[in-house]
Amino acid sequence: MSTTFSATVIWSAPARPSRAIRKPDSPCCGTACMYSVASAGSTALHGTLNKELNMSTESLLTTPLHALHRELGAKMVPFAGYDMPVQYPAGVMKEHLHTRAQAGLFDVSHMGQIRLTGAEAARALETLVPVDILDLPVGMQRYAMFTSETGGILDDLMVANLGNDQLMLVVNAACKDQDLAHLCKHLAGHCKIEPLFEERALLALQGPAAVTVLARLAPEVAKMTFMQFASVKLLGVQCYVSRSGYTGEDGYEISVPADQAEALARRLLEEPEVAPIGLGARDSLRLEAGLCLYGHDMDTQTSPVEASLLWAISRVRRADGARAGGFPGAEQIFAQQQKGVEKKRVGLLPQERTLVREGTEIVDEQGTVIGTVCSGGFGPTLAGPLAMGYLHNNYTALETLVWAVVRGKRVPMRVAKMPFVAQRYFRG
Repeated sequence: MSTTFSATVIWSAPARPSRAIRKPDSPCCGTACMYSVASAGSTALHGTLNKELNMSTESLLTTPLHALHRELGAKMVPFAGYDMPVQYPAGVMKEHLHTRAQAGLFDVSHMGQIRLTGAEAARALETLVPVDILDLPVGMQRYAMFTSETGGILDDLMVANLGNDQLMLVVNAACKDQDLAHLCKHLAGHCKIEPLFEERALLALQGPAAVTVLARLAPEVAKMTFMQFASVKLLGVQCYVSRSGYTGEDGYEISVPADQAEALARRLLEEPEVAPIGLGARDSLRLEAGLCLYGHDMDTQTSPVEASLLWAISRVRRADGARAGGFPGAEQIFAQQQKGVEKKRVGLLPQERTLVREGTEIVDEQGTVIGTVCSGGFGPTLAGPLAMGYLHNNYTALETLVWAVVRGKRVPMRVAKMPFVAQRYFRG
């Protein structure tokens, strides 16, 4: 790789006094929240975000919509170092079903937005991810992963091509400081690295009515297709809009200047189809969609092959591709792809009403431990429990019968196809 470009890194140890009381020290994982909230009837929805719970509020960061969440009556919980809404008065069940039926507005401003600029930005980023960035068209985005030298996953992210030698990354909230340090360590000298943690907020408008709602403010968004990315003026403010999301539904993610986020959120909530949605429903929606949550369904000890994410490794970067390898852990990942792995992530449907939680052991008919649950809970759309887990490769075929051990009782489960609900991405 050429090293003739000057190093420009707009970064120092992140300090966010404008909206932070004190930044907590937190590891890079998609965790920091446990919740159990009752909704319709006596049904309880328990999230899978249940590691490293820290109920202290004195050290939490806040997003630009924090006051609005309070005004709307949100129940706030610690998540990834932020004080975030887990649910609103309607409850998780109704929020989930509303998103599937109409449109839900999510505050995901805790996630990290990072801009890379420079003629070598795409080529440099390819040294950290197993994805084709060089051929990513302007106005499109792509799912990617930072891989480790051993083939594990450091974080997953979205990468968009803004044009003019600019890339926009969106990384997980709890990982963003470490991801930024990772980028600075490896890409300094090849591109400008600009964290936008304070400058920009991020909203997600999800559901079948999302296109109708957003098109009232900017008609051109209706023509966008899944994973397209554009600069769009909303309420007179230039925003970055992508047709994507984390629910399995059609929808948009909107990067907006932080000081304009509340005005935009309030305007969207004026639309009759739109309701505010918290982390509880976001988790159950992504679980039904079969989408991974970093720190639960994948981590540094999990490879893309094991996580059933081989589809995310671009063909041009695979062992027989034109730009094969060149990213951390490539040889280990290629070897797994060729020889197979001992465990893989699969979908699981309990055959009883019992909820199966993260960390639950999975056994075969003889009682031998063959895997563990990585995410589990109640699926409001399915009106029943569902889970994802890692199983020994001998048990990953669809319809295979296995058992979860819940409080000493064996709960039968069948290996199921993911996503659990039909994806409704708009592809034109």
